[in-house]
Amino acid sequence: MALKVAARGNVPPFIVMDVMRAANEREAAGGDVLHLEVGQPGTPAPDAVLAAARRALDNHLIGYTDAMGLPGLRRRIARHYADWYDVDLDPRRVMVTTGSSAGFLLSFLAAFEPGDRVALAAPGYPAYRNILSALGVEPILLPAEAEHRFQPTPELLERLTAPPDGLIVASPSNPAGTMVGEAELTALADYCGAAGIRLISDEIYHGICFAQPGVTALSLRDDAVVINSFSKYFSMTGWRLGWMILPEDLVRPVECLAQNLFISAPCLSQIAGEAAFDCGAQLDGYVAAYARNRSLLLEALPKAGLDRLAPADGAFYIYADVAALTNDSEAFCRRMLAEIGVAATPGTDFDPERGHHFLRLSFAGREAEMAEAARRLQDWLPGSG
Repeated sequence: MALKVAARGNVPPFIVMDVMRAANEREAAGGDVLHLEVGQPGTPAPDAVLAAARRALDNHLIGYTDAMGLPGLRRRIARHYADWYDVDLDPRRVMVTTGSSAGFLLSFLAAFEPGDRVALAAPGYPAYRNILSALGVEPILLPAEAEHRFQPTPELLERLTAPPDGLIVASPSNPAGTMVGEAELTALADYCGAAGIRLISDEIYHGICFAQPGVTALSLRDDAVVINSFSKYFSMTGWRLGWMILPEDLVRPVECLAQNLFISAPCLSQIAGEAAFDCGAQLDGYVAAYARNRSLLLEALPKAGLDRLAPADGAFYIYADVAALTNDSEAFCRRMLAEIGVAATPGTDFDPERGHHFLRLSFAGREAEMAEAARRLQDWLPGSG
C-alpha cells in the first residue's frame, strides 16, 4: 500500500534553482557559464563581518539564542531604522529570522488562516505564492503591467470581487526591479487600512536603489509587517539571516511560532550581522558596482534587440519582454544556456500566466561577466545590430 503524501508539497518548483542546477551541470561537464540567473551578490560579506565571525568562533559558545534574536542585534536593527528612515522603533518589535524566507513563513502563519486570500503583483517573487499555497492560503495574483511599473495599485485591488485579507508589496521588486514611491506606497497603505487588509512589505533590496531611496512601510502604518534581509545589500546570502518588524499584535504569536519551528536564527550569523551595519562604505561600493553593471546592460541589451525592459530602479535585475523572439521563455532560456552559456531565468517563475514571453537577467555578478554576456547576446540574437 502506498503511503500518503501531503498535497501541500505539490507546489510549483522555484524555477531559478532548476536553472542554476542546469548551469552547474554544464560547468561540471567543462562548459563555461555566465551566471545571470540567480539573485546572489557576486561580492563577499564585508570585511568587518568576516572578522566578527572569526572572533566569535574563537571566543564564543556558538549555541542557541533567544527565539527573537540576540538583544544587541535587535537594538542595532532598530537603530538602523532611525539612521536610514528617521523612524523611532522599539527593539521589542524586531524579530531576527533565518533569512527573509523564514520571515515570510512566520508572517503568513501568524497573520492568515487557511482559506484566507492574499494579493500580490504578478510578476512577483514565486516563493510568496508557493508558501501561501502550501499553507492553504489562496494567493490572488494582480496582473500588473508595465504601465503599473509591475507593482500593485489600489485600482488593481478594486477590481477584485472582495477585499483580500492581505497584500504583499515588494519595493524594489523581484523580478522587475521597480520601486513604489512614497505617494504610491501611502495610497496602498491607506487602502489597506480602510479595507482591513494586512500589509506585508518586502524591503530586502533596500539599499540597492539607483533612482531614489526606498520607503519603509513602517513609516506609514504601525500594523504593517516589514521583512528585510542581510542577503542582498549586506551581501550575506549564505549566512541565512534576516529580520522582521512586527506590529504589537503579532509579536508574541510570531515568537511562539519561531520557538517551535526554528528555535533561533544561526548564532554565528547574528553575531557577525551586527557588524554589517558599520560597513556602509564597503557596501555602497558594492552598490556602485551593481550600478555600473546596470548601465552596461541597459545600454547593450537594446543593441541586441532586447529593448522592452522594466525600469530597474533598484535591486539587481532586468526584466525583459522577449515576445518578439519567443512565446516560450523556458525553452528560450534552455537554448541560451546550451548555445552561448548565458544562464537567465524564464519569466514563468514570476508570472505563471504571462511570463512565457519574459525573462529575468541578474546583474549581481562581476562587470566582466556582464560585458561578455552582452557581447554573446548581440552575436546570438537575430534582432541585434
